[in-house]
Parts: sequence; C-alpha cells; structure tokens
Amino acid sequence: MKKLALAPDAEQHLVEPLRHIFCVNRRELFKLLGAGLVVGFCARTVLAQESGRAQEHEVPDELASWLHIGGDGKITVFTGKVEMGQNIRTSLTQQVAEELRAPVNSIMLVMGDTDQVPFDMGTFGSRTTPQMGTELRTVASAAREALIEMAAQRWNADARKLTAQNGAITNPQTGQSVAYGELTRGQKLTKIITSDPALIPPAQWQIAGSPMPKVDGRAFVTGQHKYTSDMQLPGMMYGKVLRPSAFNSALASFSANGADKLPGVKIVRDGDFIGVAANELASAQQALSLMQAQWNSPQQISEAELFPYLKDHPEQEESRGFGGRSNHESGSIADGMKAAAKTLAQTYTVAYIQHAPLEPRAAVAKWNGTKLTVWTGTQRPFAAKEQLAEAFHLQPDQVRVMVPDTGSAYGGKHTGECAVEAARLAKAAGKPVKLVWTREEEFTWAYFRPAGIIEVKSGIAADGTLLAWEFHNYNSGPAAIDTPYHVANKKIEFHPTENPPLRQGSYRGLAATANFFSRESHMDELAHLAGMDPLQFRLKNLNDERLRAVFETAAQKFGWGKQAASRERGFGIGGGLEKGSYVAACAEVAVDPQSGQVHVARMVQAFDCGPVVNPDGLRNQIAGAIVQGLGGALFEAIHFQNGKVLNPHFRDYRVPRFRDRPKIDVELIDRKDVPPMGAGETPIMALAPAVANAIFSATGQRLRSLPLAPQGLHLSG
Repeated sequence: MKKLALAPDAEQHLVEPLRHIFCVNRRELFKLLGAGLVVGFCARTVLAQESGRAQEHEVPDELASWLHIGGDGKITVFTGKVEMGQNIRTSLTQQVAEELRAPVNSIMLVMGDTDQVPFDMGTFGSRTTPQMGTELRTVASAAREALIEMAAQRWNADARKLTAQNGAITNPQTGQSVAYGELTRGQKLTKIITSDPALIPPAQWQIAGSPMPKVDGRAFVTGQHKYTSDMQLPGMMYGKVLRPSAFNSALASFSANGADKLPGVKIVRDGDFIGVAANELASAQQALSLMQAQWNSPQQISEAELFPYLKDHPEQEESRGFGGRSNHESGSIADGMKAAAKTLAQTYTVAYIQHAPLEPRAAVAKWNGTKLTVWTGTQRPFAAKEQLAEAFHLQPDQVRVMVPDTGSAYGGKHTGECAVEAARLAKAAGKPVKLVWTREEEFTWAYFRPAGIIEVKSGIAADGTLLAWEFHNYNSGPAAIDTPYHVANKKIEFHPTENPPLRQGSYRGLAATANFFSRESHMDELAHLAGMDPLQFRLKNLNDERLRAVFETAAQKFGWGKQAASRERGFGIGGGLEKGSYVAACAEVAVDPQSGQVHVARMVQAFDCGPVVNPDGLRNQIAGAIVQGLGGALFEAIHFQNGKVLNPHFRDYRVPRFRDRPKIDVELIDRKDVPPMGAGETPIMALAPAVANAIFSATGQRLRSLPLAPQGLHLSG
C-alpha cells in the first residue's frame, strides 16, 4: 500500500475541531469503496483510544477518512453532519468541488452514518459552514495537491506548472491531460494531511460563491425521497407507545384489556415503558386504544405561574442550567446610572414554543443478533448511537445509526428517545419495528424552546449616548446575551432556573431570539425616550462596522424614514450579531384598527456571514427563518396546566400560514475578506423585535411579551 507525502510529524497536525474524530478503518474503507486515493487526517493515539482501538504505528491503521477518489472518477466525501432541510449537502458539495476543481456531479456525500463517517458532535450551532466546510475544503485541497504530484511523477514534470480543472490534471506546456480516476485507478493510496494546504481565496471561487440547485432536489419535489417515516423493511412491524397522562408520572397499574389477544400484536412492558408492536399500523393503534393504565402524577406548575417561578427558583449548582451560567461586568452600573440624564427599567418575557417540524420523530430499528441498526432523523447520530448502546448495554461497534435526509429539526432533534423506543419494541418483537410519533406526541413529549423572563435597566446621556446597561435573563439562556452596543458600564447575567416546569432544549438560535427581542425592544424604548430616530440612536452607539453596515443596508433597501407611520401602518427595526454573522431587519406591519389584527406586510433583512457559498441557498435559509420567526413573534405559545399540554395539535397551535407571509427582500453582504460563518440560526433573531417596534410605531402600544398578538391587539378608541 503506497503512502503519499507522509512527513515525520504526520501525527502532530490536527486542527482543534477534529480532536474527537471517530476513526474509520482504512482497510475497511478500501473494501467498501474499492481502490483509489484516500485523503484524511491522521488519528493521534488519543483519538484512536477514544474509539476503543489504540494504535501507535508510523502510518496508523486508524484513519479519520474524509475523501475517496475512485478509479472511475467518482469522489466520495464522508461527514458526520446531517441534512435537515438546510441544504448543507449542496453547499458542502460546492466547497469540495471548488477546492478539488472537480465537477459537482462527480461528488457524493455520505452523511450521518455512524459506521462510515468520522465522529461529529452534531449538526447544530451554525457550525457546518465555518467548521465542516473549512475542514472539507482543506481535505479537498490536499487531494488536489496529491493528484498534481502524481501527475508530475507520471510525466516527470514540474508539479508547480501543472493545473487542476474539471476533474483532470493538465500540463499547459505539453497539452498532456489525465483524469483523476485514471491517476487513482487500481491503486490503494493514502495521503495524511500534515500541514495546512493553500485554500482557494473566496475572491477566486468558480463553483462556490455561485447559485447551485439543491443536490437530489428532484427527488424531494417529486416525492421520491424516502424519509425515515417512509421506510419499509421486510417483515417490519409497526410500533406505538402508551404515554402517561401528565409529565413526571409513575405507572400505578396497567391492564392489557384484551389488546394482547389481538392477532399479530406484541405487548412490550419494561418498567414504566409500555408499547405495542403489530403487523399492521391499524392493529397497533387498536391495541393502544384498548390498553388501560393508571398514573400517579404530582402537582405541577401551570402556565399562569410560569414567569414568577422562573425568576424565584434559581438553580443552585453552578454546572447546571440550560446553556450554562453567564456573568460578566465592566465599569460601574451605579456610576453609569448616576451620570445618566434618563433611565429606564423594563421586563420582557418569552413563552415556551414547539419546534413543530414537518416530520415528527421517527425511527426504524432492526436487530441482527446483538447488532442493532437504527434509521432515524436526528441532529446528533453519534449521540443517538451512545444513547442506544447505553440503553441496551452494547459496545459501540454493536450499534449503527443512519440518518436519512430529514424533514427539519430546528434544534429539536438532538436526542434519540424515539430510536430507543423503536429498538426496545424491535428487540421484544424479534422483527424490525417502525415507530413514528404522532403530532400530539411530538408537541407533548419532545422538548421545548425555553421560556424566559428578561429584566433590563439602562441609562443614557442627554445626547443619547448609552451610559449604563444591566441585563438579567432568567431561564431562557445566555446565547447572544451580551450587547453589541458600546457602553462603558454594563452588567450582564444569565440565571438558570431549577427544575423548570417543561422539558426544554435547543431551538433555532437558542436564547438569542429572547435576548435579541429584549435588547432591541429596549433600545427602541431608549430611542423614544431620547427623542431620536431608532436607527440613528443605534448607529450613535455602535462601533462595530459590520453591524453598522447591515443596519444601513437594510434601512436603505427598506426606505427607512421615507414614510410616516399611521394608526394602520408602522415601521420597526432590529438587529445584532451571533455565531459570527450579522443581521438587521426592517419590518412594516399593517394593523386593522377595527379588529386589532396584525399582519407583517414587508420584511427587509440584510445579512453578512462572510463569503457566500450558495447565494440562492442562503436567501432561502433567510426567507425560511423569517417565516418561521413570524410564529414565535406573533402567535406561537405552548399552553399547559398541571403537567399537561393543552394545545398539542396544529389546529390549536398556530404556525405561520401562506396568508401570513410578508413580502420578503433579502440583501446579502458578500464579504470575501473574512472567514465564512454559518447562517442557519442568526437570520431568525431580528424579526421579533423589528415587528414589536413596528407595532409600537403604528399604535403606541409597547408589547414586551412573545408572542406579541396571539389574539390580535386590544385597541382603544
């Protein structure tokens, strides 16, 4: 087996984000894909130990493999990231094609298959483009250099004078050309990346940076794509789970009540877990309806008591609390408030909301002896693998998780409970089992975006200069909690709540939606207090040039200040930065003075995430975030009482409809001089404050709670 460019320090170079790579066995990779060129990162001993297979060879048998070029010219790329509708399969393909100088249609991504891909923490935090995109670009660039070197050796030529383009190496001086597949055919070659190869600057991009249709897009729009909930396996059974009557319940008694007598039905009981597997879905549903259970449920906090509870029950342990603790202070709040010409103190709240993915949780589980394979829609396939291994006392190599391209998640599918339930049913039934949660189960037993209460105190000078800023977030989280505005005296704290009443977890943007809403609403209130235009007040207190640029771009495109507000029409603005990206939004709202109904008529959003990989894909991401954000801004809220969700269906839980969609204008600021950042989350953050500020512009009503107008506004006169 040949080794290419293997330096003595091969095991010394590993970029920080790759420290937890799951190592794919190199020989198994060649067995799977055939001969060719494998380019990847060398697995240090510590990495091999983490996967349970320590090696200390000069050329390790354990290789964190990323890219394979076969003799037929096909390029296979391996990543632990998963496709949830954000179109990263396309943007990652573009970045590999760019650095490798290969046709897009020659590249295939293998994603989210724990038996084939390197370990990945998960698809979240807007990290795919800045982290995985950069890593795959690095690997593709190294592959390009390796191919050039191979061609140079074949022709006895100077590698520096050869070029790579369209899947082939060419010698411009002689006219010789050889395709990548021809170079790798019949060989088993590996290249270990030992230094950072030169990446193509964004200003020179030919494939990345341009619009590209969604990879496999036709399969999605024609219904050919198979989601987890579409899967069929030979002999497969259908599962259902008997759920408690309320959260935090314990099973007191259970009767199958004849369900176990139904043909083709298997009742599964394991402690408080009760489920059924049946040959037909209708039989599983019938069995579930027959079963009777009594549950003991404690008295629990209800919605009416929520916000006082969140503030009055702080988490005592420093390491606990959603998002961890945050506490930073500079200057003196007391001095700043004393020097202020005007001060302001307000409280803002955000409700629990559901992720409401189009595809609810689903899993298909299959046992083959002690080997467990599960197909499921999860943002964290390796975490689901660990959860399954722990639940069934298996070794990691006994569990395989595969993630088909999934019908959205929005931060709501970090956990693998549906996979564990399906595997439990399949183990008892002795056959593969498919379990698809109902909408009611998704709305009840999945976790929610945390509710929160935010208190802000501030002071300004007579000319509108921000002098003091004190910000306390209770429960919803620390994401984007700091202010981007220049202020000498500030105190910012996140206070986790002990035992919040509902299960809570990640949501698109985490707590940034709550913190943006509170901060940008308060900035608008300060502008009104100072008698200044809201845009000019923000710009006066901003030193960050990129944030200034998105505010100014959005305002210019919107025509800020060119139209006066009326009781039927209002205009608002909001913005900030998070995850390395910058956003500003201007909203125009229409208010019906008779009914009080609010409609967002127009949204203009400027966005800067560095160099743009796929302009069309990015615009779609931003437009989607705006539409989703309308729900949380105007009407989405989980209602609950004593451990029970009261609106667990779409008929009761209002999400944006086609009629709610505003006219959307997206302005991209394409910066080629900075590293690329993610765009999955930040575009949702500026909408709610912009809408709230626009409602104030029209009506004079300052709304400080999300959702703003679930039943419309109460207008006097």
